Amino acid sequence: MIRGSIVALVTPMTSTGEVDYSALEALVEHHIAAGTHGIVAVGTTGESATLPTNEHVEVVKAVVKTVAGRVKVIAGNGANSTAEAIELTKAIAPLGVDAFLNVTPYYNKPSQKGLIAHFEAIADASDIPQILYNVPGRTAVDMLPETVAHLAKHDKIIGIKEATGSIQRLKDIQALVDGEFILLSGDDETGLAFLKQGGHGVISVTNNVAAKRMADMCNAVAEGDVETAEQIDSGLRDVHSAMFVESNPVPVKWALSRMGLIPECVYRLPLVQPELNTQKIIEQALSKAELI
Repeated sequence: MIRGSIVALVTPMTSTGEVDYSALEALVEHHIAAGTHGIVAVGTTGESATLPTNEHVEVVKAVVKTVAGRVKVIAGNGANSTAEAIELTKAIAPLGVDAFLNVTPYYNKPSQKGLIAHFEAIADASDIPQILYNVPGRTAVDMLPETVAHLAKHDKIIGIKEATGSIQRLKDIQALVDGEFILLSGDDETGLAFLKQGGHGVISVTNNVAAKRMADMCNAVAEGDVETAEQIDSGLRDVHSAMFVESNPVPVKWALSRMGLIPECVYRLPLVQPELNTQKIIEQALSKAELI
C-alpha cells in the first residue's frame, strides 16, 4: 500500500527557466536518504500547470530513473480537459510509475456526474492505479464523499488525496469505502490529525524542507507513538503555515533555495518571487524550526 510521508516534489529550474535535472536528481536522493516513503512528481507543487507535456513526461522519467525502485513514485496526470489528461496518462504509463495522482478538473466546475465520467475515462486509459485528488481551494470544484465512494468501485482507482483540511470529510469518506482504499492527506496543517483518524499518509509540501521529520512523524503514528508524532508536528506548525503564505509552490521553492537544497529559486510564469514580507515570514518559520 502507498502510505506514509510522501513529498509533493518541487521541480527545480535553472536561471534561464529550464528544468534543472541535476538539482532534481539531488533532491530525490536527499528524500530517499531522509526516509521519505514516496515521491509525487509534477503535481501542483511541481508546477504541473505550466510544464508542457514533453517536459512533464521528462521530469517523471528522470524521477523514476533516479529512484530506481527504492520508494514509490506517483506522477501527476491531471488536467481540466479529460482528453488532455488521457493523453498525459498514456505518455507517462510506460515509464514505470507506481500510481497516478489525478486532480479534479479546475476552472470547468463540472457536476458530480461530470467528475465521475472524467475520472472513469482516465482510469480506463491505463493499467496504472489512480489516486484521486480533491483540492477545492485551488480547483473551484469539490468532489463529495458519495462521488469518491462511487469511483472507489473502479478497479484502477485505489485512493484519494483529500486536501480540504476537514477531518469530518475524512470520516465521511471512511464510512463509505472499504479499508483497502488509500486515504492520504493533502493538508500539512491537519496531516497529523488525519493520520490519527486512520488516514494512511500525507502528501506533503512541508516534506520538501523537513523530509526526515515528516518521515519520522508518519513512522511514529504507524508505530503507535502518538506523543512523539505530536512533538514533531508541534515543531513544524509555523513551517506548515509559512509554506502557504503565498500560492504554492512560491514559498517552498524560496525556502529550498534559502536552505541550499536547490541552487536557484526560479518559477514558471505567472508565478514569481515571493514578496519581501513573505520572505521574512518564511525565513522566521525556518529559523524557529531550526531548518536554517
